[in-house]
Amino acid sequence: MEIKNINPEEKLSVQLNEMILDFCKLFQPIEDTLYIFKDNKTSSIYCECHIYADKIIKNGTIDSPLDAENQADYRANRDVVEDSVAFLQMKEDAKQNRSFSNIVAEYNTSFDEEHPLKIIGGQHRYVAISEAIEIGVNQYHGLKVYFGLNIEQRLDVQLISNTNIAVSSDLLDRMLETVKGPQLREWCQKVGLLNDHEDFADRKQRNGKITVRAARTFIMNYYQGIKINCDSFSKERTMPVLAKTGGVDEEWEQLKIAHSEMWEDKPLITAGMEFAKLVKQQRLFYSSGEKSRNSDFADKAMSLAVLAAWSYVSGCLQSNKVRLEKHFELSNIQKTDPLNAKVLAKARHKTDPDNYRGLGTRTDVKERGRLAELFYFQAEKGSGITKELVNAAIAKYYAKQAVLEAEEAANKV
Repeated sequence: MEIKNINPEEKLSVQLNEMILDFCKLFQPIEDTLYIFKDNKTSSIYCECHIYADKIIKNGTIDSPLDAENQADYRANRDVVEDSVAFLQMKEDAKQNRSFSNIVAEYNTSFDEEHPLKIIGGQHRYVAISEAIEIGVNQYHGLKVYFGLNIEQRLDVQLISNTNIAVSSDLLDRMLETVKGPQLREWCQKVGLLNDHEDFADRKQRNGKITVRAARTFIMNYYQGIKINCDSFSKERTMPVLAKTGGVDEEWEQLKIAHSEMWEDKPLITAGMEFAKLVKQQRLFYSSGEKSRNSDFADKAMSLAVLAAWSYVSGCLQSNKVRLEKHFELSNIQKTDPLNAKVLAKARHKTDPDNYRGLGTRTDVKERGRLAELFYFQAEKGSGITKELVNAAIAKYYAKQAVLEAEEAANKV
């Protein structure tokens, strides 16, 4: 086989040349000439070729980390969706000798030397091919193979490889956070929002793992709440925020700079632990019998609006330890589920649309504001969430908004 650099004026390093030669010896692409290309945006080096399935499966893996040196246990690519109709059809096609293309991989022997071909894009095709191999189907398949990627180039390849499958914004968040470092993940593991060695969800699911967006939202609101004077809560505009998703969140990045100590902030860690307890108790209440059918109620604590408001109030109440304790004790409620989801489901205001399904089902500013009033009022009473408490909290929200709007109008006169 002849190896030809498409840009001969740009000589490859000795290390890259050796890597490409080793790749050819091991995988034996069917092309007579292997052309080596350069991505002019990132300067990454790659080839496009066809390889027989037995060599791909024997020497390849979809278990590939984004940062093998510092975060080897965590993956950037999405999980295989086993029950997808398209995936089931793909597996049948592979068994009928279909040749796939657009599989993106990296040839890398620096870790997991037994499987130097790391599949970056096309893990569903890889699984389909592996099942076809088991029944003796050994077809050739098209690959785009990268060599010598650094972490920034690897992230870029991950992103462009997943564009054609409408990758979820939660997966993009996870990938971008992985590149920034393990701190957010480790914090979630420390407080119990993730299990040990567990990674963030690649898409939000009921009763599933926490997403990067939800974790960022929790921390952002805790620090937003601290800015509010607890004694003047009823007079200030109290609006929990949501972290952005699907790209770089500048507000989150600035918060990490402003609060570089956040990962060891003991009150924040305590708030995280108490919220993890709330999530667990809410799910536990709906874990058996007839109640287990209502996954919406079971996962109520992980609603972004509920999570944001609960954390916001946790931050605000740092200056009032008595009320903070009552806020945390919500998860100890025994008569109902901690959040009394049935009552929340019936809560509404006369301005809500007909299709409104109750407090905590939406994520808009109004929803977050009303929930902040609810959690703050509950911390004052400490008797749990009741119908009367919810109605009073909603009334408080609108009364506060009316006063604030009147003051703003007066200031313009």
